[in-house]
Amino acid sequence: MRKLLTLVALGALIASCGEKKEEKKDGFEMNRAKKEVKSDAASAGVPVDMDNKGVGPFNDVTFPEAINSDMAAAGEAKYQAICTACHMAEQRMIGPALKGVYERRSPEWVMNMIINPDKMLKEDPIAKALLKEYNNAIMLNQNLSEEETRNVAEYLRTL
Repeated sequence: MRKLLTLVALGALIASCGEKKEEKKDGFEMNRAKKEVKSDAASAGVPVDMDNKGVGPFNDVTFPEAINSDMAAAGEAKYQAICTACHMAEQRMIGPALKGVYERRSPEWVMNMIINPDKMLKEDPIAKALLKEYNNAIMLNQNLSEEETRNVAEYLRTL
């Protein structure tokens, strides 16, 4: 009887050493591998469009040549508080990298996206394309004022 139990245990051990089958798990899996982005390259599937002003209150924005350091500092504080959860300067995250954003989008488009992403995502073709490219990760409306939006826009010029 003892030999029989030993043989059964040995057989089970040999059988368990066979080929491992990887078990597929249902549910969400996230891979946070870093992807470097070139600042002069547009997002892969979304074209550069400097003529699109977006949908919102900003229709005619011209930045002065010099960066306003007070506005940029205020914008950086706001950016650090609310934007860094989804955006980094030089690499993709949940949202696009923001370095060189004014080489891909007009200032009006950027500011309209910051102040009213809800309306932009519903009506603007570039915003819709970015939404699709970034796996339907919706940019949340942070309810910024026009002044706060302008400050963040000024900070983005420094990246």
